Amino acid sequence: MKLKPLSDRVLVKRVEAKEEARGGIIIPDTAKEKPQEAEVVAVGDGKLDDHGKRIAMTVKKGDRVLIGKYSGQDVKVGDVEHTIVREDEIFAIVEK
Repeated sequence: MKLKPLSDRVLVKRVEAKEEARGGIIIPDTAKEKPQEAEVVAVGDGKLDDHGKRIAMTVKKGDRVLIGKYSGQDVKVGDVEHTIVREDEIFAIVEK
């Protein structure tokens, strides 16, 4: 199944941070927080301004971005969890 977000929405896949066990302590999955870093999977065409012109999206497919822990709407595509957020819910693009 392929999803194409509408308007100024962005489909992202949260990226799990690398787990480092210090002192032999292992944190169970139920106690972990949602990751804030995500990879952009698909973007919408952008929203329309007051004059009907389409505003181009700032992010593009493949970008790494920072989003809020509880931002957007979680959806499941096949066996993979994704999140749909509005572009204004994206805090930053992570540059390499």
